[in-house]
Amino acid sequence: MHLSIARRYALAVAAICAVSGSVPLAAQAAQGDAPDVVELVESQYDLTATVARQIWEWAEVGYRENRSSALLRSELASHGFAIREGVAEIPTAFVAEYGTDGPVIAILAEFDALPGISQSDAPVRDPVAERPASHACGHNLFGAGSLTAAIAVRQWLEATGTPGRIRLYGTPAEEGGSGKVYMVRAGLFDDVDFALHWHADDENSAAARTSLANRSAKFRFTGISAHAAAAPEQGRSALDGVEALNMMVNLMREHVPQDARIHYVITEGGNAPNVIPDFAEVFYYVRHPDPAGVEAIWERLEAAARGAAMGTGTEVQWEVIHGNNPLLVNDTLARMMDAHLRRLGGLEYTAEESAFAERLSESLGDAARPLESAAEIQPYERVLGYGSTDVGDVSWATPTVGVRIATWVPGTSSHSWQSAAASGTTIGYRGAQLAAKALALAAVELYTRPDLRTAARAEFDAARGPEYEYRSLLGDRDPPLDYRN
Repeated sequence: MHLSIARRYALAVAAICAVSGSVPLAAQAAQGDAPDVVELVESQYDLTATVARQIWEWAEVGYRENRSSALLRSELASHGFAIREGVAEIPTAFVAEYGTDGPVIAILAEFDALPGISQSDAPVRDPVAERPASHACGHNLFGAGSLTAAIAVRQWLEATGTPGRIRLYGTPAEEGGSGKVYMVRAGLFDDVDFALHWHADDENSAAARTSLANRSAKFRFTGISAHAAAAPEQGRSALDGVEALNMMVNLMREHVPQDARIHYVITEGGNAPNVIPDFAEVFYYVRHPDPAGVEAIWERLEAAARGAAMGTGTEVQWEVIHGNNPLLVNDTLARMMDAHLRRLGGLEYTAEESAFAERLSESLGDAARPLESAAEIQPYERVLGYGSTDVGDVSWATPTVGVRIATWVPGTSSHSWQSAAASGTTIGYRGAQLAAKALALAAVELYTRPDLRTAARAEFDAARGPEYEYRSLLGDRDPPLDYRN
């Protein structure tokens, strides 16, 4: 006999509780005492898939996600949420809330796409000319899954009469724009008791994963134009300034800590070889596990920029674009999330999904992994992730926990055409729904277990320390609403 994920989950929990003698609310739901929040999520699959697909097709980049943000707000408003638009001086940022009493639980939702990579939903390389950006980091799924989770929790709160407020935070421009940092800085998380988030991935894990702190800036060199052949002595090449900076930084790589990361792209270098460019720009990222490590390397980067300008007879200025603190892990919450994920299980592909995955997997080379691993849950461990996220700043404002779900074919890297393709298919949509179930169950447990809330908060306070004061890595600048121009 086929059992739904919700029913399998409830039976597993009931079996565990038979030993301990306790019956948590998720198991009570299966006994008819309360609505099952997992079933509430399952009933909204069409919403998850429709929203995920629409945001995938729009593929709007950071701070330009006007239609994507409006779609999420519209769905939330139709389900009884009160909406605050344009928060933190960001037109596409919003906060949606239901409830008036009890613990405040935030669910984060992202929806920005990545520029410079285009792909259809085919399992082979297939750029789409009219869509130069794509959801190669799965933020269309992030937004849709979080939406579904928030709606299911809202329905559960209403049906059970449990005191509690559920908020969905619409957080734009995660990819290099630090939208959440401005929201934290604006005090929007000051009264939040706990924050929940998730991310698309090629495996299922609720490991206690931290991240690298990072900061970025655009370094802009100004020189003097002249004919490159007839009057080169009259010119001063801004591109020479950029290249001199890059050369010095590449030499510096030998002398930075092992876990540091530095990368750049030249965003402007001139238009014609016979014209000495009077303007050039290079966009830099610096990462390190410790914010102090980022700042130490950053001082050297700025010194190199000044030296490059001096040596090439140019001038340089720079604009900090974004900066993220590392994720502050909360082991109490992470183990809770891990338990829910293990009881839910991973994803088993349909025949159609398997055919898609097998074809796409051919492009992954040595990175490809067995497709069956999408159904597995990775071991619980403390992990240093080498990416960066503005969720990090949220995690220093309130106890925060996340989960990663296999929305991509196993072996797929984020920021690839393969991840963009899968994010527009049922593999991605069903993964987003699984994430919604995990988030909803975590919220229900936090609402119903004061002891868990107390333990998680105590761990959070101890980790931050009594003298902690929040400090962002992007300073007091306004949101860079034009950074994708």
